Amino acid sequence: MTLNQQGIVMMPQEGDVLTVAGDTVTFKALGQNTQGQYALIEIACNPFVGTPPHIHSREDEAFYILEGEVEFCLDDQTILATPGTFLHSPRGQKHSFKNTGTTRSRMLCWVTPAGLEMFFAEVGRPVADPLNPPVPDQAAIDKLLATAPKYGLTILPSEA
Repeated sequence: MTLNQQGIVMMPQEGDVLTVAGDTVTFKALGQNTQGQYALIEIACNPFVGTPPHIHSREDEAFYILEGEVEFCLDDQTILATPGTFLHSPRGQKHSFKNTGTTRSRMLCWVTPAGLEMFFAEVGRPVADPLNPPVPDQAAIDKLLATAPKYGLTILPSEA
């Protein structure tokens, strides 16, 4: 990543990569580089991987689908998001997503204000093969659940 007076330049394949709950996250812009205004994270999910229902109390999230099919639940609404779909989830809204396709999905996630990327950094683990992140073990799930409240996250029971 290049950071200069003109802004941030992040080339393809650049950015720190971690696995978080089975997803691969690549940091493209961090709050420390945007004066805390936002963070930009690329999220990749293998088929049938996603997040449990959860609520953010501190930030809004916006998603732009680059590849694949991702099923989003925003409160009680279910949306099948395909490439080019944009979704905005304001703070306080229950939401979740899952790759329901047969191929890997990729999306951009904007977080405003920044801060959630620090949660990912704290609970994530370096990943040797970003295309095949490990399935989270119980220790990783326990760490995620224990750390979430520190970042204003409420993880809800899965509905399925």
